[in-house]
Amino acid sequence: MDSSLLATLLEQVGVLARRAGEAIEAVRGGPLDTVEKADGSPVTRADRAAEEILVAGLRGLLPGTAIVSEEGDVEAALAGAGSTYWLVDPLDGTKEFLKGLPEYTVNAALVDNGIPILGVVQVPAAGSLYLAARGHGARRLDRAGETPLRAAPVEHPRRAVVSRSHLSAETGALLARLGVEETIPRGSSLKMCAVAEGAADLYPRLGPTRLWDTAAGAAVATEAGCDVVALDGRPLRYLLADGLVHPGFLVLAPGGGREACLRALSEG
Repeated sequence: MDSSLLATLLEQVGVLARRAGEAIEAVRGGPLDTVEKADGSPVTRADRAAEEILVAGLRGLLPGTAIVSEEGDVEAALAGAGSTYWLVDPLDGTKEFLKGLPEYTVNAALVDNGIPILGVVQVPAAGSLYLAARGHGARRLDRAGETPLRAAPVEHPRRAVVSRSHLSAETGALLARLGVEETIPRGSSLKMCAVAEGAADLYPRLGPTRLWDTAAGAAVATEAGCDVVALDGRPLRYLLADGLVHPGFLVLAPGGGREACLRALSEG
């Protein structure tokens, strides 16, 4: 895709994500009409409001491009998806949202041939926005202004960000084998952003995760210089033909952490 078009799309998706975040915040204090989906996960009025804004907006940006969204008609989207498609999670971290925690995000990514080439992560409670596109780097916009994101190399991971809701014994054992000195619990795609902005050296996810939960964060982390790899060490890919779930992955600051993590995984 043309670099100038990608840059334009990034700004437009950023606007849509902000609008979706505002819609989430507008209903946060009222009735949420929460229901449980077939997989046991909750969906709320806020999810649906953000979904409507994102899907309507994305349809106008790249007409004819499939939108695979958590709260949409996934089967229909998959049937019409080509090698380039949108991945959307209108409210990532619904459990945190329902608990009153601020760690929920709006995620939108453009995937081309299995690679997230554009990613936007909006943090409604903070009003901040993470933006990344292939060849354009990654940055964070917040009340302090604009901050370019470039992860600093580390020889060995010492700080790991972990899931607030899904921390497993297997993950704890891996961190112990690595000698990780500090763990930082966070929700949603903020974990991937934490590595991108240098708040952590490693995010290990050793359990299944839906593609729409991570594509936008993967774009941000990759453009910030991080390694985003499957548990076998290969670059993480978003190929719909392989299914909608990744069995696990690692997000690492550049440097020696990748080899150390892969060794520790093989020892488990």
